[in-house]
Amino acid sequence: GYGVVIVAVVAGLSTIGLNLSSLAVFAGAIGVGVGLGLQGIVKEFVSGLVLIFDRVMNVGDYVEMEDGKRGLVQEIGPRGVRIRTNDNVDLLVPNSKFIEGPVVNWTLNNQSRRIHVPFRVAYGSDRERVREVVLEAARSVPFTLPEDEMRKTQVWLVGFGEMGLEFELLVWPQLDAVKRPAAMHAAYTWAIADALECAGIEIPHPQLDVRFSSLFGQQGEDALRALRLDRSHVHEPEPHAAAAPTTNDAAADLARPLPPPAPPESRQGG
Repeated sequence: GYGVVIVAVVAGLSTIGLNLSSLAVFAGAIGVGVGLGLQGIVKEFVSGLVLIFDRVMNVGDYVEMEDGKRGLVQEIGPRGVRIRTNDNVDLLVPNSKFIEGPVVNWTLNNQSRRIHVPFRVAYGSDRERVREVVLEAARSVPFTLPEDEMRKTQVWLVGFGEMGLEFELLVWPQLDAVKRPAAMHAAYTWAIADALECAGIEIPHPQLDVRFSSLFGQQGEDALRALRLDRSHVHEPEPHAAAAPTTNDAAADLARPLPPPAPPESRQGG
């Protein structure tokens, strides 16, 4: 559009007989003024043109900036890119930010991405049972993509933490879910918690175990009585029954379709 306007202006001036070479000095002065006074505007304008022709970011992509800002690209304008967060907040980011710094495009070429959802279980848990129930829970989430040779849902044991075994769920969600990363992680985390509780697998919490081999020359129950911790008066809590599945609000939120980007007509005013 800008190119058509420039060509039309030049052709119009030539048609009325105006000698463009006589404007060379005037154009040079304007160029100096633009370079000094409008440097920032020209920088953003040129950056916008680069974004348009480079095609690494398009309207409808979900992007994340280096500073953590992320959202759906609504418009690429001459001064900045308007992105809308999942909280329906519009952010106007200067075009140069997308040229000079790293930007993560979560949905480039309309392809999904594999995500990692961390969780933890208590030591002594059956690892194979943990894997089975978490895989079943992930596959039951409605926005999980069907598995194939390239996209498989997996459970990895990634570490031995202070409170328990540390796992990660690796899963491929649908593209619309990728555009809502916070709700997506919350939905999978809730599903994992439900699955572990229903299976009777303990989710660890911070605790401190203190063991005495001897105390004041006494051992065992005698040492406990010396501390007035005779276990004969301690009532052990009864084991809890298996929990029932609960309401996963994040998964319900992801079932709500995203609003489409505003058409050009609605952005032009009025």
